[in-house]
Amino acid sequence: MPSSPTRPVPEHAEDTKSAGPDAGGKRPGWVRRLIPVVLVLAWLGVMGVGGPTFGKLSDVVSNSQTDFLPVDSQATQVQDRLGEFQDSDGVPAIVVMESENEITPRQLRAIGTSAQALGEIQDVLEVSPPIPSEDGKAVEIIALVSSEADTGTVVEHLRERLAEDTPEGLSVAVTGPAGLVADLSAAFAGIDGLLLIVALVAVLVILVIVYRSPLLPFLVLLTSVGALCGAIITVYFLAQQGWIDLSGQTQGIMSIVVIGAATDYGLLYTARFREALHHTPSRWTATRMAWKGTVPAVLASGTTVIAGLLCLLLSALTSNRGVGPATAMGVVFAILAGLTLLPALLALFGRVALWPQMPRVDENPETHEQAMNPYDHKGLWPSVARLVDRRSRAVWLVSAVVLGAAAVGASQLDADGVPQSEFVLGESEARDGLAVIERHFPGGAGDPVYVLTPQEDAQAVAEQLSQDDDVASVAFTAQDSPNGTLPYPTPQGGPLANAEPTVSNGDVLIQATLTYASDSEEAQATVTRLRDDLAGITPDAKIGGTTAVQVDTIAASERDRALIIPIILAVILLILMVLLRSILMPVLLTATTVLSFFSALGVATLVFHLMDINQADPTVPLFSFVFLVALGIDYNIFLMSRVREEVVTAGHRKGVLAGLITTGGVITSAGIVLAATFAALAVLPILFLVQLAIIVTIGVLMDTIIVRSLLVPALALDLGPRSWWPSRVGTPGKHRALPTMPR
Repeated sequence: MPSSPTRPVPEHAEDTKSAGPDAGGKRPGWVRRLIPVVLVLAWLGVMGVGGPTFGKLSDVVSNSQTDFLPVDSQATQVQDRLGEFQDSDGVPAIVVMESENEITPRQLRAIGTSAQALGEIQDVLEVSPPIPSEDGKAVEIIALVSSEADTGTVVEHLRERLAEDTPEGLSVAVTGPAGLVADLSAAFAGIDGLLLIVALVAVLVILVIVYRSPLLPFLVLLTSVGALCGAIITVYFLAQQGWIDLSGQTQGIMSIVVIGAATDYGLLYTARFREALHHTPSRWTATRMAWKGTVPAVLASGTTVIAGLLCLLLSALTSNRGVGPATAMGVVFAILAGLTLLPALLALFGRVALWPQMPRVDENPETHEQAMNPYDHKGLWPSVARLVDRRSRAVWLVSAVVLGAAAVGASQLDADGVPQSEFVLGESEARDGLAVIERHFPGGAGDPVYVLTPQEDAQAVAEQLSQDDDVASVAFTAQDSPNGTLPYPTPQGGPLANAEPTVSNGDVLIQATLTYASDSEEAQATVTRLRDDLAGITPDAKIGGTTAVQVDTIAASERDRALIIPIILAVILLILMVLLRSILMPVLLTATTVLSFFSALGVATLVFHLMDINQADPTVPLFSFVFLVALGIDYNIFLMSRVREEVVTAGHRKGVLAGLITTGGVITSAGIVLAATFAALAVLPILFLVQLAIIVTIGVLMDTIIVRSLLVPALALDLGPRSWWPSRVGTPGKHRALPTMPR
């Protein structure tokens, strides 16, 4: 904003110049000086505790899909009872060895020796003998890993031992449920360091460009770090007490949301503080003015985001329910840090924090109305305001058409689930091992479907399974059998002639090996069909196992998507009606944000196609919607709360233009910061996080550049004062004629 010639105000003049209390000439008392110091020391204490705690979050994190299913799902009910039928309640790690030629007897003996050695590894409960494939070119060994152990660590030890003991001429891979969990855990390993470093460096670079100051970016960044540390302490305690369930993705998302939100709130406060310093020589008075101007917008936007996130508590999946309170708690600390730590730091440093562009008190300041007139000033945002003012209807129509065209692509998104082997991008030994199994064994070998059925219906159920074309083999779980299973049909002679299926509480457990890989779409379709078939025999039959876990997870995710999205919209709409004291304006803001979401989804779908990652988990659209709608509304609240403030004093048209000019730079900077922090999620080779990062990054940029800068202001101008209906704010002669206040 151009200003009249100014004269430097020495920093010490803030405490010595006598110009009345509003000018800040009154020397602040020791209490006023002490409060910022106490706040900074308190937050430094939080950082001292929260920093080391961040490394402990992995102790309360689980990446197993089974742990997050609803307790009433079939897969969970079967999983909870597996220990009743098996001596070892473990997670199967499937060791598969492959040769280009038929494996020789000598190699087979060496493989048997290697298998015995695997049983010596800590937390490996038992190891099966080598199982050759029919073509003789591959061998399979099943090692059960204790469910109480760290699966990733045990699998790493298995792989190290196999690298030493595997006979020459054979390739080896550890796959199966344990191998997949180990690869997923390894992919999340960078969440403690790499993700934070990339996010914080990206934010720092943007802040340096925005502020062109050597000190201020670090003060804002310190605020974000303090908020993250406070959130970590709280979330760790909640997870340790068992009140919330954490997954690796929750940990990453929480970190990104906290850094992004805290930085955004810091940008908003800093803009108000800089503005106030043009009107007073006192940093203390400027702090009070900036704080009063920032609190309503930050509390309003933060409340909206928290409300949207807490809607995830309605999810059937405990992993999704954990994301809600964890990220909501992060936003709470972002608000606290943005309204306490940063104001305290800026109050202590004063104008020095903004060096070398330190604001000076305007000797002959323009009136606010003159300063906000887009036709009297040059620059980006006055130019945008002139465009929106002159061509309001054309601007919002073109913007809506562009967003609508982009939204068409959203219909092409395949969000019906992803094979578990595709969760990790890049190299994955477990995925390579599954490919070997598909080449030489029945696809589901080593990872069967478990069918829990009443004893009296066991034979009929086994018969139904054995006749299914997609089932390769059927066996009863039998503890008195040498290998723990009894094939169906039961052998009439030999060592298994006297074996009987294990019975527990009147039920037996049947293992059915499918012809498809356990994480494939074909296997999921088979499990769904088998459930319907077996229900015709007995309603008490339940199907579990890896494939059933995926089927139930996808079903729960689709249910969540259908339930939670409408509720989030309703909650946010109600909050906006209360904040803006209007009905029509909140409806318009919500509609534009939803349009922005579908546009981002459409553009992201094209990006997925170019990256050859077309399939998505059902939770990807849900989480994308939660963050884009909540955070998109966040920027609309920043804009419209300032617009309403201006409308009350200047009328509708001038108020909309003034709000656009005033908030243009800070909101755009905030949007770029948030987009950069979410983009940082893509450094982790996790398909879900990469897709979420792409959607949210695109959505935030579209919302910041198109929706908030063009669509919303143009729509408000075209509709005129009636956009605030039923409120009469902005209507000529109806708004309050308040005097212009210093800003």
